[in-house]
Amino acid sequence: MAGLYIHIPFCAKRCLYCDFFSNTDMKFKEPYIDAAIREMELRQEYIGGEPLDTIYFGGGTPSQLQQADFERIFEAADRLFGTSSCTEITLEANPDDMTPEYVASLRNLPFNRISMGVQSFKEKDLRFLNRRHDREQALRAVGLCKENGIQNISIDLIYGLPGQTLEEWQENLDDAIRLEIPHISAYHLIYEEGTALYKLMEAGKVTPIEEDLSVTLFSTLINRLTEAGYLHYEISNFGRPGYFSRHNSSYWTGTKYIGIGPSAHSYNGESRQWNISSLPRYLQGIKAGIPDIEIEELDINTKYNDFIITGLRTMWGIRTADIRERFGEEKQTYLEQQAATYLRQGLLIRENDTLTLSKKGIFISDGIMSDLLWV
Repeated sequence: MAGLYIHIPFCAKRCLYCDFFSNTDMKFKEPYIDAAIREMELRQEYIGGEPLDTIYFGGGTPSQLQQADFERIFEAADRLFGTSSCTEITLEANPDDMTPEYVASLRNLPFNRISMGVQSFKEKDLRFLNRRHDREQALRAVGLCKENGIQNISIDLIYGLPGQTLEEWQENLDDAIRLEIPHISAYHLIYEEGTALYKLMEAGKVTPIEEDLSVTLFSTLINRLTEAGYLHYEISNFGRPGYFSRHNSSYWTGTKYIGIGPSAHSYNGESRQWNISSLPRYLQGIKAGIPDIEIEELDINTKYNDFIITGLRTMWGIRTADIRERFGEEKQTYLEQQAATYLRQGLLIRENDTLTLSKKGIFISDGIMSDLLWV
């Protein structure tokens, strides 16, 4: 089974913190949809004929497209890859796009999961982040999804905003829990170079929060959602049983996937590929029949390192037997030697031949994973 990711690079306006590739000029919409369909045709063989298990429309803001746009893309995906075996089809959406008419139109499409970029239920946070929606629109969007039979809902939340208090973060989590949203992705605010947020920090107009508060906010996130019945199945992701993101989980479990559109990434077990992060150059390449793609062929050391980084992020962890079977006895021995100190310190847990991060280990996961990599 494989995954299909389709990047929709259009936004009505840019958010303060976002470094994902996007474009605010909707005049490119029709040429882009044509190009995305053509790219699927050109790269149909990348996943080796494996049937699709998941489709994910990400962005950008996929909810800027209308029913007819999605129908064209779904027709092509079914014709080229086959979609009858798909168990999860996700639409990323902005809450303010989710009007009664728009949500009702989704019932005519095969979407069965909605992922909304709420980010915060606090008006001051939304204004700071330059989000288009307000608190009431976020609440209404969740309600409209449920009224239209969409129960598999995920929201994104951001914490660690300048000036954010622990109490404000707790109130955000309480709002999400009261809405009975079955999946929550929560990310610490990152000051990515080139973003408007980074420029504000460079100018001294905003200051990142202290590390101690960052740790407290993350700890509160874990504790509060765990108490509410969510499973912490990946470092930034929490889901009620049966509501984990199958598509995102494929990234962490080594499943093949193909990414369509500018900046989209692909993986087939032997190579990683990523499209150019430029809409004009992407369109030119597709028109010429030569997609503008960079390729990294994966040697055994890179495959081992990928396996460590992705597997240890999840609650499923890493089976040392898998290391031996996939990468050889030398790497299994190396992994066990490198992990020994963290096992003694209680930062890693070994159970039934599987290594997982302990609750303490999650807080320094980057350092642990770095030490387990083959160098």
